[in-house]
Amino acid sequence: MSAARAVAVETDRLTRTFGSFTAVDSISLRVEQGEIFGFLGPNGAGKSSTIKMLCGILAPTSGSARVGGFDVARESERVRAVIGYMSQRFSLYEDLTVSENLDFFGGVQNLDQARLDERTRWVIEVAGLAGHEEQLAHNLSGGVRQRLALACAVIHEPRILFLDEPTAGVDPNSRRNFWELIYDLAGGGVTVFVSTHYMDEAEHCDRLALIHRGRIVASGSPLQLKSGAIQHAILEVDSDDLIRMLDLAGSLGSVRDATLFGNKLHLMVEDPEAARAELERAASEQGLRIASVEAITPSLEDVFVSLLED
Repeated sequence: MSAARAVAVETDRLTRTFGSFTAVDSISLRVEQGEIFGFLGPNGAGKSSTIKMLCGILAPTSGSARVGGFDVARESERVRAVIGYMSQRFSLYEDLTVSENLDFFGGVQNLDQARLDERTRWVIEVAGLAGHEEQLAHNLSGGVRQRLALACAVIHEPRILFLDEPTAGVDPNSRRNFWELIYDLAGGGVTVFVSTHYMDEAEHCDRLALIHRGRIVASGSPLQLKSGAIQHAILEVDSDDLIRMLDLAGSLGSVRDATLFGNKLHLMVEDPEAARAELERAASEQGLRIASVEAITPSLEDVFVSLLED
């Protein structure tokens, strides 16, 4: 039996309010060293406020959190020394070159010149920035800017890396390349705490916490969530007229919820056979053609929809 890994991030009823609005509502979670931990939820769910508290940028209203063994409220300077932070807005200096940005962020972390030179060579190679060193940040493409922001966040070799919606607004190929970088960092023992609203990205995480309106509604590995968190069956429907089929399915008593899922429909049902029969009968009466109906393993999006329905 392998020994338990050290705890990198731990919160106990962490809460943040802004006046009468509660952005983060009594969150308790635990992240082990070396994990890729996903914080999954829609925009406005409380992801950014949580990460800012964990980075010592935003003070908690109540509750507590420890990052790298340090209390975020009382030891914020020590927290910032062991973490890297990349915000969704890519906190770069637009009028500086790639090399100048790396020099600046290395200087902020008090790297001596020899160490800065060593780390700069490493991040340029790993992040694929070779050839861009003398380009101004504002002239870079979205994917290259993203990789530069990550390079700046890890130039001081942090043990824990916080990524707040790091792939928002970049193309799918850049997202894929970015996740390869995350895997490389985690493989080297870095803890990665990443927030996202992309369900496909959440599949890449070791464990997840699903957050909605400031509260964690479920947590576990992607497999655990898909196999245990959802209490209903999912039928996938293929039809020539998805919009009319969506309206029809949503009106049936046997269908708890109906959503578009790419070029198919996903129906949340209690009894798959009864729902299939009712759908086929109603579609025939409406003159709608069903190409196929089959029970499938729920996706993370199905899980999220089911939890919010409950």
